[in-house]
Amino acid sequence: MSEYSFSYLYLTISPKIANQNFYFHSMIISIILTVLFILGDAGVLFLSQASFGRIPQGKRLERIKQSPNYDVKKKQFVNEIETEFMTGNKSTLTVWREFMFNKKIQTVPDTAIKAIKTDVKALPDDKDWLVWFGHSSYLLNLSGKKILVDPVFYKGAPVKFANKMFKGTDIYKPVDMPDIDYLVITHDHWDHLDYEVVTEMEPRVKKVITALGVGSHLEYWHYPVEKLLEMDWWDSTQLESGFKVTATPARHFSGRDLNKNKTFWASFVLETPKRTIWIGGDGGYGPHYAKIGKKFPNIDLGILENGQYNPDWAQVHTMPQYLGKEMIELDAARYITVHHSKFCLSKHPYFEPLENAKKAAKESGKPLFMPLIGEVVYLD
Repeated sequence: MSEYSFSYLYLTISPKIANQNFYFHSMIISIILTVLFILGDAGVLFLSQASFGRIPQGKRLERIKQSPNYDVKKKQFVNEIETEFMTGNKSTLTVWREFMFNKKIQTVPDTAIKAIKTDVKALPDDKDWLVWFGHSSYLLNLSGKKILVDPVFYKGAPVKFANKMFKGTDIYKPVDMPDIDYLVITHDHWDHLDYEVVTEMEPRVKKVITALGVGSHLEYWHYPVEKLLEMDWWDSTQLESGFKVTATPARHFSGRDLNKNKTFWASFVLETPKRTIWIGGDGGYGPHYAKIGKKFPNIDLGILENGQYNPDWAQVHTMPQYLGKEMIELDAARYITVHHSKFCLSKHPYFEPLENAKKAAKESGKPLFMPLIGEVVYLD
């Protein structure tokens, strides 16, 4: 008997059983659809939180469309050279599974990271100094002006449990910061733009320096437009007497939600009365290091990304073998590396970036600061 004949006989002889099966399957399908709708509604509700910010629109978007670094057809910013986010042969699901469940590598320390709680408000105004707070957050005092870069003191992800700070690295909060002359936000990723921090500090921030489009988030979070300076690569602005900022390239990407590369990413050169500082932000190796070094031959301190790298995303973060090359091509007088020692965002051992920094300094012949979190680095 064929499958068709058997089915016909079954439905003819047992309509009640068939109806019961139909009802059962319909009920299962209804339950699955209901769960999917609930999850969908929950997802929409989750993404509607203020902390996700708002993508550029209106006049801001029109300005963005004029940028030579914006692809109007793709409706997103692009890098100087072709850049792939995922560079390995693995699927995104495989990469995430390995990241979440591979316990062979110690990506998180067992004990607290050694750190110092410095009263940064009490540090001298007449000396140039830097205090690093772990990852890419640090405070600069340059000729009396306070510059706070990418402060992340509460959480570096949409939910706190997804990206916990290492033990001992959560000792600084916005209340510990002095009034800020210039808040620098290199791009809008969660580990560089902490919603709670910037909203809490808004009354004590005089000016924000950031990349094109990022101001959309800050304006949504009640920052006055006149406080926001959004810059394209190679834009220069005289901030005040003796202080000038130039946005320079970085090889990276952006996005706080499902919208990718709607805002821009950048590095920045700060020219001050005493010295020139390069704030590297995030990004992989590229020709921009040599270009920046040639355009600004007197960089006193280069602040380089070093950490959260992996062969699976080798082009958007600096792989260890390129760190010394970046030091040589940027040709700053001395260096400090950041983007490590606070979060686990990759699969390398948590201590490995420190070893990479020492090796790169030896390769390049450049002096290197390696402070503890909270330790004062005097630049004079």
